[in-house]
Amino acid sequence: MNKTLMKSSWLAVVLVAAAPAFAAENSDVERGRYLATAGDCVACHTAPGGKSMAGGLPLASPLGAIYSTNITPSKTHGIGSYTLQQFTDALRHGKRADGANLYPAMPYTAYAKTTDEDIAAMYTYFMQGVQPVDEAPAKQTALPFPFNIRASLGVWNAMFLDATPYKTDASQTPEWNRGAYLAQGLAHCTTCHTPRTSLMAEDLKRNLSGGDVGGWYAPNITSHAVSGIGDWTQDELVAYMSGKPVPGKGPAAGPMAEAVDHSLKHLSPDDLKAIAVYIKTVPAVDDGSLKQPADSFGKQTDALDTLRGVDLPKDYNAMTGAQIYDAYCAACHQAQGQGTEGGGLPGLFHNTSLGHANSNNLVQVLLHGIERHGADTVMPGFADELSDKQITALGNYLLTNYGNPAAKVTEPQVAQLRDPATAGSSSSFLMLARVGMAVGLVIVLGVIAWLLRRRKA
Repeated sequence: MNKTLMKSSWLAVVLVAAAPAFAAENSDVERGRYLATAGDCVACHTAPGGKSMAGGLPLASPLGAIYSTNITPSKTHGIGSYTLQQFTDALRHGKRADGANLYPAMPYTAYAKTTDEDIAAMYTYFMQGVQPVDEAPAKQTALPFPFNIRASLGVWNAMFLDATPYKTDASQTPEWNRGAYLAQGLAHCTTCHTPRTSLMAEDLKRNLSGGDVGGWYAPNITSHAVSGIGDWTQDELVAYMSGKPVPGKGPAAGPMAEAVDHSLKHLSPDDLKAIAVYIKTVPAVDDGSLKQPADSFGKQTDALDTLRGVDLPKDYNAMTGAQIYDAYCAACHQAQGQGTEGGGLPGLFHNTSLGHANSNNLVQVLLHGIERHGADTVMPGFADELSDKQITALGNYLLTNYGNPAAKVTEPQVAQLRDPATAGSSSSFLMLARVGMAVGLVIVLGVIAWLLRRRKA
């Protein structure tokens, strides 16, 4: 390839990676709206029953609930007084207008990849295209010591924040670069799908190999054929992100369903394909939790022979998993777990929700259902009807017959996940994080002492 052609190809990559999927005549407000949609801002900054972007939603974390803030252009409770630079600092550096640090529940570590031009368009949208809401959120974030000291996040940012905007890879296609720009940036895939260290930083050595999100499990989405999604096709990934049924894979639920409904399905077909192209190339990570792909477990079967002629126990907590399934699940998922044709009501075997070693998503769906926004909700939750013991029995029946038989559901697990506000909390993780922060502080103090000794020398 001659130098002129190489230069032209590189320039094409740069332009396509940074450019939004819009016609030139579209306004900055509409361009910013699209980008804010890609960032899924509304999902975290809108409380149930609350006004759009007004904040107040409790985000479950291992350290306690973090409440989202008002990001409408209200000058009293929102960001109406923010300058473009202050807005940029929030997205790229995790800094509020008053200089205080934001908690990284706001994925500024990913948003930092966004170009200046796209951040400016988003600023225009938030200032001109969002209705101001002057009502303050009901609650403020109050994490336990030492995490309530926001200044400590300055050290965390110095250690883990890369505020450099996305740099195109000239060895890749423009389509791949566009997908990488979105996936690494506004779509913030790593925020949920990458495991965390004891200091709550993303473990980049295990990038996109699975993480915990408020009591939900964000699965491994690397290209590994067993642990990840290596056996998914690009078309299947695009259909999944579009909110369409993907027979043999299972539907989105929890935070992923919110990401699909509020964000991904509203992106252009070209952008969705670009994300799929990029995700398919993410280096494979074997997390060791599976011996076969999550969508390969189970078969069509039933336990009707255990039900015929058998009365229900007087104590409903003594019901078998098969009895609970027959009473609550068979009407939709069919007697043998086959679902409906086309996957509108998904089959339970060859279903990723039941194939992972981590059974949290199964328990969450049984308790809270699958809530969809702008789409029909077809999976109700049974938290008000079934006890912890019954959910445990049903969950283990489903895993044994249709899913990964090595996975288990326990009553303590069900009890913890029953309350969405505390589902992601973990006393052991809190202790680990405190120890990690202490170790980090010792290291920082050691470095400062070493530098002072060098200066004196």
